[in-house]
Amino acid sequence: MKDLQFPLFKTKIKDSTKKFDLTNIEQRKAYFKLKAGPEIKKLREYLKNNTFIAYLLGKKNAGKGTYAKMFQETVVPDKIEHFSIGDMVRSFDEVVQDKERRKGLVSSLKKHYRGYDDLEKIVASMKKRSTKTLLSSELILALVKIEIAKRGKKALFIDGFPRTLDQISYSLFFRDLIGYRDDLDVFVLIDVPETVIDERIKYRVVCPKCQNSRNLKLLPTKKVEYENGKFYLVCDNSSCEGARMVSKEGDEKGIEPIRERLKTDEELIRKAFSLYGIPKVLLRNSVPVNKAKEYLDDYEITPEFKYEWSEKDKKVKITETPWQVLDNEGIASYSLMPPPVVVSLIKQMVEALDL
Repeated sequence: MKDLQFPLFKTKIKDSTKKFDLTNIEQRKAYFKLKAGPEIKKLREYLKNNTFIAYLLGKKNAGKGTYAKMFQETVVPDKIEHFSIGDMVRSFDEVVQDKERRKGLVSSLKKHYRGYDDLEKIVASMKKRSTKTLLSSELILALVKIEIAKRGKKALFIDGFPRTLDQISYSLFFRDLIGYRDDLDVFVLIDVPETVIDERIKYRVVCPKCQNSRNLKLLPTKKVEYENGKFYLVCDNSSCEGARMVSKEGDEKGIEPIRERLKTDEELIRKAFSLYGIPKVLLRNSVPVNKAKEYLDDYEITPEFKYEWSEKDKKVKITETPWQVLDNEGIASYSLMPPPVVVSLIKQMVEALDL
């Protein structure tokens, strides 16, 4: 992100010759033990009796949920929750369509909602809400309190709040409002080159049967087919019976349809970056090519997959190379696999919690 300083984070360990397949969960466990073992131990000890709130701020498709869930998986799965505001709003939209469920929702909201508009009228009007229309900050706050109460006292990664500039000020006092008075809160700010987001969207494919998502360029399935000059990923789910994965309509446009959203996300990150009095964890998804050997092991770089049809062998040949992109300042960089970013998250969280 131009003119905001997201420092490079070194995960390379001197003289270590170990290599890991970071897509394999067991090897990933060994990787995290090697790269952040002492810090993971400190976090586990802290979470026995304490919690924290982490607000995830990054552009759409920056990997917020992936990083939070991998942190949860690695540290203490039953003491940490990843909470998506987007999922909450989608659930809300479903509930308001059902008269009986809507009554129960209004009853719960009355315990938490404070605002200038009549609550029942707000909820009733939501039946015809466009997905492009944002819910009011006051309503979002009340819904979040309800959802958090269901989860008990756990460490929280909140994904999607704050969503607007006025919600930044809400977040400054949010932990006090929900009873986390003695626990630390922190902003987790994520810097991902827009070229990365663009290609994640352009090459995204989904299974028409199970809706499993993959990426033709970055995350292939085990089987790839070729027909009429095109390559297709075949869903790994056996129940899908060899279904070919397909692109969603509009994905070929990449970030263009969401460019305004990305600008808003960047404004939020800048606002949070400038705040005093709240710790910040700064994560970056890229490392300049000319610094990669100093900071990274080769297997921590996101691979790019290319395909070639062999007429002789009648099969698809797949080659793998480090994925090189231009960062937001136009510097040739490598995009990172999620685990090294999570190592950075783990170590910075230990510092933020002063462990």
